[in-house]
Amino acid sequence: MTTTQLVSEIQKKKSFLCIGLDVDLNKIPQHLLNEEDPIFAFNKAVIDATHHLCVAYKPNTAFYEAYGLKGWKSLEKTIQYLNKKHPEIFTIADAKRGDIGNTSSMYAKAFFEDLGFDSVTVAPYMGKDSVEPFLAFEKKHTIMLALTSNEGAFDFQTKTLEGKELYKQVLETSKTWKNSENLMYVVGATKAEYFAHIRTIVPDSFFLVPGVGAQGGNLQDVCKYGLNKNVGLLINSSRGIIYASQQKDFAQAAAIKAKELQQEMENILSVQSY
Repeated sequence: MTTTQLVSEIQKKKSFLCIGLDVDLNKIPQHLLNEEDPIFAFNKAVIDATHHLCVAYKPNTAFYEAYGLKGWKSLEKTIQYLNKKHPEIFTIADAKRGDIGNTSSMYAKAFFEDLGFDSVTVAPYMGKDSVEPFLAFEKKHTIMLALTSNEGAFDFQTKTLEGKELYKQVLETSKTWKNSENLMYVVGATKAEYFAHIRTIVPDSFFLVPGVGAQGGNLQDVCKYGLNKNVGLLINSSRGIIYASQQKDFAQAAAIKAKELQQEMENILSVQSY
């Protein structure tokens, strides 16, 4: 999927919502455990109930890898279902990969070619030769960790090195890499005050923004500092949507929560005249 197609979908749905499909068998409704594939059954129901309200889905691969081969098969079935039924929706493999040379190339092939995701998250700690293999894939996007929403982000990301915070150096350096136009960035919602400066470094890029809702991030603050001419934000909500109910009405409850966020986004976009 191209950025132009993503922007078009945002404008059509008046939404820049991304729903995280982080499936924990201890949290899904108990009746689904009788299904042949409980994880896929849960995902399918959530997708069927919410696809008209969001522009992206983001399975975190850890929640599938934890269940071994069966979990990986559930992930494969989920992405195949999305690509077949809703090819207009942007798909994100939240895998946070990052290794050098041929290893990164193989990770990229796994997510882009075998599974067919539109994008994958990567960690930049090992530098350009760990990220450029992902960037080499046409019409695919690499979403690089820039400034995350977790407590440990302050251990390294905001430390000053030679007069500049590390995350700023990472952002500036990434712009020099080959095919950097295919980069997007993870910027945590709980760091809303940082968005304005980040926008001066990468004004045209899309940000994947976790942390709204369960982690305490505020949508209004993120949009105040993070919106650009093409909206440029994908706001992720996982637990707040998919676990809105643990009863048989879980999909309908997820749709209600997704609708609340979509309407808030629609109001923001109308004020901004998008």
